[in-house]
Amino acid sequence: MKKIVQRFQGLKLNIKFTVIIILFLMISMAVLAGILFYNMEQNVVDQQKASMEYNMEKNQGQVIKNVDAINMSTQFFLNDTGLLNFLNGVKTGESISTEEMLDFYNRDIASLERMVNNNPYLYQIRVYVDSESMQEMMPVLFRQSRMEKLAWSKDASVEGWKFDYIDNLFAENGLTQQKKIMSLVTEITDFENGKIGTLEVAMEMETIFPGLYEQQEGTFSCFIDENGNRYMGSNEPEQAAEYIDAALEKDESKEESATYYTKVGKEKLVVGRMFLKELNGTLICVHNITDEVQTVYNMRTVYILSMILLLIILAFVINWIVRSVLHKFYDILHSIRKIQTGDLDVVIEDCGTDEMGELGRQINKMMEQIHILIEENINRELLMKNSEIRALQNQINAHFIYNVLESIKMMAEIEEKYDISDAITALGKLLRYSMKWVSGNVTVREEVEYIRNYLALINLRFDYEIFLSLNIPEEVMIQEIPKMSLQPIVENAIYHGIEELAEDTTIYIKGIVQGKDCVIEITDSGKGMTGEQVQELYRKISGEIETSGGKGNGIGLKNVQDRIHINFGMKYGIEIASKLGCYTKIMVKIPMKYREKSEAEA
Repeated sequence: MKKIVQRFQGLKLNIKFTVIIILFLMISMAVLAGILFYNMEQNVVDQQKASMEYNMEKNQGQVIKNVDAINMSTQFFLNDTGLLNFLNGVKTGESISTEEMLDFYNRDIASLERMVNNNPYLYQIRVYVDSESMQEMMPVLFRQSRMEKLAWSKDASVEGWKFDYIDNLFAENGLTQQKKIMSLVTEITDFENGKIGTLEVAMEMETIFPGLYEQQEGTFSCFIDENGNRYMGSNEPEQAAEYIDAALEKDESKEESATYYTKVGKEKLVVGRMFLKELNGTLICVHNITDEVQTVYNMRTVYILSMILLLIILAFVINWIVRSVLHKFYDILHSIRKIQTGDLDVVIEDCGTDEMGELGRQINKMMEQIHILIEENINRELLMKNSEIRALQNQINAHFIYNVLESIKMMAEIEEKYDISDAITALGKLLRYSMKWVSGNVTVREEVEYIRNYLALINLRFDYEIFLSLNIPEEVMIQEIPKMSLQPIVENAIYHGIEELAEDTTIYIKGIVQGKDCVIEITDSGKGMTGEQVQELYRKISGEIETSGGKGNGIGLKNVQDRIHINFGMKYGIEIASKLGCYTKIMVKIPMKYREKSEAEA
């Protein structure tokens, strides 16, 4: 490996570029080919699986429809009163006249025969009676000796589903039916006489299992009954059993019905397995998709050979391009060195249209951006100076307002209008606090003082009075809080909780120390809120519901919450407790940033 690296380092620059590019293209094409042809193979498999699922569902629907027809026919015969009366008469040995026999035949047997003929899916319905003296009435009523010619008559249990047998009922007459049939065999019983006959409702295997007899190349099907017996179509090739055995061995699904893809040797198979609870058996279908998958493999081989040829051609083309563009590289390098010496007026000429030309154009754009940034920095500094001047002007304007208010206050005191004087004093303090520029936070004490002035002014509007009750420890008073964090809560309490009551009330502000944090509770004895209103307010504060201008929209509390999060983190903020018609309590949680300092001073 070391020798290979050394040899690569000794190559010319254009050869290095060519080798690197070709390796990159080769890896990229290999990965792309792997993903592309893997997806193509999976698409083939998925399409075949989808087709298999469709066919299995179609076969299931056919089976259910035919089984329902057999069950309905069975119930029809079992509930036919005329037939049951005749069978009971035969069982008890009653003498039946010829006239009665003809009447029974023309009325009951003919009716049953029409019912059978009207259902094109049924093969035949037969009733077998254990009486050799009874007159047979074809094609419905037969002696039991004929039933004994059928293969299933030797089974331990005569009742139930019988599959894949030949109709030998008239074998002695050379009328054997070669088509395989299946049937539901039911004993006909009477409460008094016990078994009075055997009912066979038959249907051709090809009718109930069309998938077993479809001559589709590469597709093999079989039905497995509850005893493990397999029934396959007459046109199945010999390897069908081998495919089905191998496919079932690799079936890892524990579900009653499944469709999966598996491999048996070099063969690729899609297997469908569906449990038919109506027949208490399983329908298996195997489709050989080796040819479809091999088509994808052949396309992959052609793709690989084409890519190899393309890479060889690209190697020569890339080598020629690299050699033609490298002569610009040194021009650009020389310009970069001039820029490093401080010459910012360098412009790369004749950039061209290739990658090196693009590099030259980008360097020119970079130099233009540098000039723009330098100019923007100069303008930004000028704007900052102008902002400082405007701030100073605003401060001067604020001082002018304070001076005017002081003059009005003096005039009120001269006229002995002390209420007006107090109101102007409160307004001046409120404006001074609002217009005062603060780089950081304020103390709780300053915010509470602002609330005092605010309430002094707000009480001028109402005929009733809002009192302020404080229970705040000194260590909470000195804590930092974002400016205008408590006043919006008090304002909300007045406008949304107290104003509608129009009576004297009190707003309580309480400070509580909780370890390294403190909580400031603001409680009003207003109209309160329901639980749903509290939850809606929480959603507005958290931003789940968009807030806009208007009464009761929660934008003030949301601003308080956002500023607390920005200053102290997401673990701090406000909580709400309220009871309709009683109170609303807003709890503001902040960290005890100066607790240690206050304890040390104490």
